[in-house]
Amino acid sequence: MTSVRRDPEAEPVRPTAEDAVAAAGSELIGGPAGRRALLGGSWWTPVRIIALVAIGMFALGMVQKIPCYNGGWFSSVTGQYTHACYSDIPHLYAGRGFAENVVPYFHRIPGAADGMDYLEYPVLTGLFMEVASRLTPHGGSLQHQEQIYWMVNAGMLMVCAAVVAVCVSRTHRRRPWDALLVALAPAFALTATVNWDLFAVALTAIGMLMWSRGRPLAAGVFLGLATAAKFYPILLLGAVLVLCLRAGRLRAFGTALGGALGAWLVVNVPVMISSRGGFHIREGWLAFYTFSRDRPVDFGSVWLVISQRTGSSLDNVNLYATLLMLLACAGIAALALCAPRRPRLAQIAFLVVAAFVITNKVYSPQYVLWLIPLAVLARPRWRDFLVWQACEVMYFLGIWMYLAYIGSGDKHRGLPPEGYQLAIIVHVLGTLYLCALVVRDVLVPERDVVRRDGSDDPSGGVLDRAPDVFVLGEARHAPAYEGPARVEWGVRRE
Repeated sequence: MTSVRRDPEAEPVRPTAEDAVAAAGSELIGGPAGRRALLGGSWWTPVRIIALVAIGMFALGMVQKIPCYNGGWFSSVTGQYTHACYSDIPHLYAGRGFAENVVPYFHRIPGAADGMDYLEYPVLTGLFMEVASRLTPHGGSLQHQEQIYWMVNAGMLMVCAAVVAVCVSRTHRRRPWDALLVALAPAFALTATVNWDLFAVALTAIGMLMWSRGRPLAAGVFLGLATAAKFYPILLLGAVLVLCLRAGRLRAFGTALGGALGAWLVVNVPVMISSRGGFHIREGWLAFYTFSRDRPVDFGSVWLVISQRTGSSLDNVNLYATLLMLLACAGIAALALCAPRRPRLAQIAFLVVAAFVITNKVYSPQYVLWLIPLAVLARPRWRDFLVWQACEVMYFLGIWMYLAYIGSGDKHRGLPPEGYQLAIIVHVLGTLYLCALVVRDVLVPERDVVRRDGSDDPSGGVLDRAPDVFVLGEARHAPAYEGPARVEWGVRRE
């Protein structure tokens, strides 16, 4: 009988072998895998296990919404807040005219209670909402229709959750088990059906996977589609630009940019341009951009804390937020160009999106979904990830308790403004904590757990193991790693 020798480079990295928290947590299912354990040799591959775990956690998140589904969304102003099960989905079914078959962007919403004349979401998200509306039977009571509409959206978003988990597990080829952090993230389950953000997150995850496979055109197309569903994915192109500049891969960036722009135009132009009475920009298409521009300081932002503490309305918040974001981006770009070894794409992408989240004038609780996949790829350490998730769960509970407080009138049942301000600060500090660890990994690459086996940038695609051609300052040589890859990255090309 001949023995089969396994290539250690082809085997997936086991978190229980390198992460003490993961090893301790594995005791719930029998303990860490042994050194001779055969992983991925049957139908139960890591990717399939992670997808099923993600679906299971998503289902638990749906169960958490049962108090609202059974009446909290319809019969009580504060019940949906005290049970922390609020969702925009059932409310906007009638509030944005889907119950009356209003076509988003083309038809004005009749008698919207909050004064919105048109749907205030990007085009691809509007299409997602419209498809769910078409799948919802428009018979029976309005409450029944809203319940079914939420269930239809939840089913579609569950597919998105599985896509995110699968893409993250396949982005780093040797580290599929890191995606368990996505699947098990408590904030992921709690916020998945609050709004439609998970659709854009899924498209972004596909874009990141395509880039890691060295397919910049496909990556750009999916990032363009993601930007047509939510604004934040366009920030990832900035991360790609800086790293491609350092590696001399600007052609790949141009390909990705062209794919993104083309995909965005294909989705938006048919809705954006109206030919009635001459070609002009459709008012319904502009609603998202005018709403984003005119929106005042809102929930979850540091600007709200400043506004409440000072009594100022901060009328120039758009200017302040933009300047602060530009300053943060300049710092991240300098970090990427001056670091001793070129940072990994996931690290810079996480820092840019985190900067946008912190400096923005609003932070809705579901925005954490933007960061979770990037955080897992940038810093796959269970302890640090769970610390950050604990902060996000505290904020998730804090915003609903605060809304219960301001919605209960003189009874003031819930969290007062001072408590909510503390919840915002906890969320910001938790995000900054994870950012600080990622920055440390960039400056001291030997602390980066992904690179400990000699890897360079498993999600970098054309950037992976590419020599540098443009470095600011005197980039030192990073110490050689003990591992299969023996490449000195971060070296100037003569």
